Amino acid sequence: MRIFLLVIDSLGIGALPDASHYNDEGSHTIAGIGREAGPICWPNLQAMGLGNAALLTGETLNGCPANDSPTALNGVARARSVGKDTTTGHWEMAGIVLEKAFPVFPAAPPSFPEQLISDFVRLTGVPGILGNKAASGTAIIEELGEEHLATGKPICYTSADSVFQIAAHCSLYPIAELYRFCEIARKLCDRYNVGRVIARPFDGKPGSFRRTSERHDWSIELPGPSLLDYLRTGGIQTVAVGKIGSIFNEQGIDISHHDAGNQACLERMLKIAQEPTKENQFIFVNLVDTDMIYGHRRDPKGYHDAVAAIDAELPRLESLLNRGDVILISADHGCDPTFHGSDHTREHVPILLRRVGFPVLSAEKSRIGIRKSFADISASIQVAFGLKACGPGMPFV
Repeated sequence: MRIFLLVIDSLGIGALPDASHYNDEGSHTIAGIGREAGPICWPNLQAMGLGNAALLTGETLNGCPANDSPTALNGVARARSVGKDTTTGHWEMAGIVLEKAFPVFPAAPPSFPEQLISDFVRLTGVPGILGNKAASGTAIIEELGEEHLATGKPICYTSADSVFQIAAHCSLYPIAELYRFCEIARKLCDRYNVGRVIARPFDGKPGSFRRTSERHDWSIELPGPSLLDYLRTGGIQTVAVGKIGSIFNEQGIDISHHDAGNQACLERMLKIAQEPTKENQFIFVNLVDTDMIYGHRRDPKGYHDAVAAIDAELPRLESLLNRGDVILISADHGCDPTFHGSDHTREHVPILLRRVGFPVLSAEKSRIGIRKSFADISASIQVAFGLKACGPGMPFV
């Protein structure tokens, strides 16, 4: 048996009850896309019951109505953890609930503590840093890229997430050197409990800089076992695609594919599905472009089309699987491209679980309701594999 968990990064489905604490009241990633870039054309997600799930948060989706005979179990989940970032969302769906949010650096310069920067400069040997503020990654390399090339100072910046990001031009600092900087920064950031350190290499010339595909994330150490550990202990092979390996520090992962971008990750997913296996296998896939390229840049049309490209591959994925295999689709947080600002949004996430070869369900029998935690995904996957559910969460299968 194989279970594919596809995380469509930031595909939120309606503000959480505590969204006002995050200034996110009224956010709804999918409904916003439907209003501004719709009608939504995601026929396979609609068939699975995405429109049914949206009704649980009080919305109808333009172009994606509820289905009388869904092909999947459908519902939504609330976050129990504090925060709305990538690490928090993925960890919770894997059974790690955080009671305390990762700290966020101030947006205005200087964002980083003076001691952190002095230690970073001393240990890396760089002549200093540029940036030291919250910024869009594409905007800050356009702003500071030319000065970076002239001075040799890497661009260090943060965002609304708990991150320390390092941007460097490939001609100045080869990728191995940039990764060395990030490994030093990761150790330094541990004392501040920072969620992630991220390498952001770029190339090109002033006025036409572009980020390359060698982005890499270094996550803070996990506080305990996750779904991946539970499955591996239970004899299930675990496979990570995209930035999953980085988010979980490779903990509990048998095979890790660090593919960059949705197209590469979808191709890897289909390649894995084509490979014959006698083992029980869990494949954990992150599809980041919806968040990184379209959500943060507030591009609802681009976001819609990126989801449409994922939707189009679902029938092919199912055709490669055996009866009883599972396709599970969810998200890690919201990033409403029609909302104010450029930050993630505190939202419910959809849950769509399709067991290949099983008949369609009535709308009533397909409904799994509003789950109290993303961790219900972890518990359900364990139960689906015939294991006793470890960690928090209540199974819905």
